[in-house]
Amino acid sequence: MKGYRYPKIAESEVTPKHVFENRRRFLQHSAAFGAVMSFAPGMLMPNTASAWQRTLADKIQQGVSNQDFAEGESLTSVNDAMTYNNFYEFGVRKSDPEVYGHKLQTDPWRVSIEGEFENTASVYLEDILRRYMLEERIYRLRCVETWSMVIPWLGFPLADLLTHYGLTSRANYIEFESIFDPDNLRGQRRSMIDWPYREALRIDEAMHPLTMIAVGMYGEKMPNQNGAPMRLVVPWKYGFKSIKSVVAIRALEEKPTPSWVAKNPEEYGFYANVNPEVDHPRWSQARERRIGEGGRRETLMFNGYADEVAQLYTGMDLQKHY
Repeated sequence: MKGYRYPKIAESEVTPKHVFENRRRFLQHSAAFGAVMSFAPGMLMPNTASAWQRTLADKIQQGVSNQDFAEGESLTSVNDAMTYNNFYEFGVRKSDPEVYGHKLQTDPWRVSIEGEFENTASVYLEDILRRYMLEERIYRLRCVETWSMVIPWLGFPLADLLTHYGLTSRANYIEFESIFDPDNLRGQRRSMIDWPYREALRIDEAMHPLTMIAVGMYGEKMPNQNGAPMRLVVPWKYGFKSIKSVVAIRALEEKPTPSWVAKNPEEYGFYANVNPEVDHPRWSQARERRIGEGGRRETLMFNGYADEVAQLYTGMDLQKHY
């Protein structure tokens, strides 16, 4: 897989500005979207936009490429996607992120690039955004708790950011760290995990073309409750691997210990690949509940992305390396 990238998107496949805006207008004027947007904290307000928000708005105006990686499945409603979340920095209830998300301070936002890079830096988000053409990618999202969604993310490949700073030959893993602000984030006042939240990928996973940095969803900037202003999205892994509100990205030689692995390694493995044949110790992973649908459906190996990612794990015992 080294060096593999999806074919370059032809200019003809880039959604024209007026088409993308029409789609956004449809979402904005739908009943569910309007209801959520009326009270959703942190959504784009033109008169108060920060530097990164203005840069993001400019990039959206320039045009966004579209790729459907969910095989035409119906999108999860905006209301469900924005009000049913795990973001323990705000609390343990699914509703806590939406209720308390306004406490997340995102202006300004800086990201620390550390470790085994040829060039380390502390960089403002707006400077990162200026480098890349944004893509809208529709991905399945599967939670380790057996619920799932289909989300249109807005962002760019993580590999592009890592390549920009030049990985050294010693870089074997990429570690991510989320914001730590217990004064504003009530969940961090509890010792449920060792804060701040950390996640990690093997270098080939991080460089895989499906792995992306998301800065928006449903054609708008990322809501606070979903991981504003930037989060990781790794669609073939359980959702807890897609760390939210990232403030640091480190290239490491030695394998790091992600937060949930440190908390309970018997329940949360380093790889966390969606695998219906490997149950969580307290429940089966063979089926899932798609939010917004009745009943349950079969869980797909690697969340339906086996053709793209199975070769990353050739020769590995996926019962052991879960």
